[in-house]
Amino acid sequence: MKQTDKTIKFIILSALFILGYLPTLAWMVNRWLSKDSYYGHGFLVPLVSLFIVWQNKEKIKKVRQNPSNSGLILIIIGLLIHLASALFRVYFTSAFSMILVIIGLVLYLFGKEILNEIKFPIFFLIFMIPLPLVAVADISLRMKLFAAQASTIMLNQMNIPAIRDGSVIRMMHSFLIVGDPCSGLRSLISLLALGALFAYFLNTTTLKKIILFVCSAPIALISNIVRILALALVSEIYGPKAALGFFHNFMGMMVFVIAFVGLAGLS
Repeated sequence: MKQTDKTIKFIILSALFILGYLPTLAWMVNRWLSKDSYYGHGFLVPLVSLFIVWQNKEKIKKVRQNPSNSGLILIIIGLLIHLASALFRVYFTSAFSMILVIIGLVLYLFGKEILNEIKFPIFFLIFMIPLPLVAVADISLRMKLFAAQASTIMLNQMNIPAIRDGSVIRMMHSFLIVGDPCSGLRSLISLLALGALFAYFLNTTTLKKIILFVCSAPIALISNIVRILALALVSEIYGPKAALGFFHNFMGMMVFVIAFVGLAGLS
């Protein structure tokens, strides 16, 4: 097949892909932009994926293209999942089928060798897919209770009497409410994506890359516990008002700083 024909086919299939997934794409953008979204980084994910492909464009050009009809099987399976998801308005599974269709399209148009070169930026797109709201609520609840309990234990270890009452940390002179935004879910999701990037760019063995990525989760949890502990200490020593406003926002940013340093040190 001539390069011109391939380009035309690629443009047509890409247009059909976007048209077919418009409702799913609109759902994702709406979740990215929603108030207190856990996926504010969603817009960056496809841009990062495209940047990685662009960065490796010279290497990709040298890879032999060998289009495979086996990609049609993945495309059909992905579209069937998409149709079933659209029927029941389950956009989460529809979004995952989108990645399956992309893999199928790359196989069908360019072949296995090209797919192997760009598999990371394709799978990285998973980090732009929002979890169902039910799952977000459940995970957020579990995480904030865990963070509150861990912070309470550490406060007592520091000889600052504290008890946990649900997601509230009660101390002698103050208390701290660990709300949903402080559960650490937002930072966990963002730092998993960051950990994946760290692992991808790290020049080491596959095993060490996997270890680095897996460790990004506990690093995110520890960073959030440090944040809550700092807020509790300031609240107890200087009063609840001191723990709000600037210091609260500052510690929110420090979560990512601490996690970034942790990932960098581990790498």
